[in-house]
This record gives sequence, C-alpha cells and structure tokens, in this order.
Amino acid sequence: MIVTIPMKNIPRLPKDLFDGVADDVVVVDTGNYYPQQRDGRIDPIEQGTTESRWVATQLRRPVVKAFNNIYARHLLERGKPRGASGRIALPVAGDDQRAKDVVIRLLDQIGFDGVDAGGLDESWRQQPGTPVYGTDHDAAGVRKALAEAKPARTAAFKAGEAASAGRR
Repeated sequence: MIVTIPMKNIPRLPKDLFDGVADDVVVVDTGNYYPQQRDGRIDPIEQGTTESRWVATQLRRPVVKAFNNIYARHLLERGKPRGASGRIALPVAGDDQRAKDVVIRLLDQIGFDGVDAGGLDESWRQQPGTPVYGTDHDAAGVRKALAEAKPARTAAFKAGEAASAGRR
C-alpha cells in the first residue's frame, strides 16, 4: 500500500483505514514535510521526529520510507534494466527488513536500484534539504549522499512564522 498525500492530511485519514488489511502488507510512505509550502507546522516533526516515524504513529502501522527523493517525472521516464549504466538508485528506510526487501524488489522491477538507508529513525537522511533529495544518483552516489546528510533541517524545510499559523 502506498501513502502519497500531503503530510497535513495524514491525520484526516479514516481511523479504520487498515481494518481487515493483513499485518504483512507493506505500507510505503512517499511523502515529504513542506511546512512553509503546504503542510503548516507539525510540532512533533519540528521537534525532531522523522517524517515517516510521525506517519507510522498517525497510521498506527509500520511504514517504509521510499520514493520521496525522486521527481515523479524521473520515476516515470528514467527507469533502466538491472545492470544498465547510469541506473538511478533510491534510498529505502524502515525497521522491518522484510518490508524493505519488498520495496527494493519493487524498485528493481520498475527500473531502479534500492539502497538500504537504515531504520526509520535514519530516514531523515533522505528528507527534503539533504544531499540525496531531488537527485538521480547511482547506488554509490546515494550511499555517499546519505552519509553526508546532516540531521538539522535547512531553513527552507522548517516551519517559520508563516507556517506557525498552520497545523499544530
């Protein structure tokens, strides 16, 4: 199951959304927190909770963070066969190795390499403003960008005065 909606709308999802859905169904969070541009302020994220950890808490379901660092058009047009030169890689973060492996296999099927980006609490390394965000690196480039990431959010991706009037 893929969750691709603005962060501000996650709490509005039906509380029974996963009723009857098997526990082994993988939930992928593709979202990004844009406090100034769209979502308003979400205090737990501003206080250091990773975006996807917050989503998992809201959904009351484990999630895997993936697909959030690539432009949709690149996802549509730039997939390549396994082993092809210049194949784009995407980070995949989550606490359940089986779930991450499912997502990495999916990426391979649609023409991308998956890079294990660690647990969900490490998913900040692929959030907006980090070196891997909005890039088309190969697997080695993704690993390097993840390693170079800094935990502090850049000013463009922190709630400012305008965002403070938004979601709390």
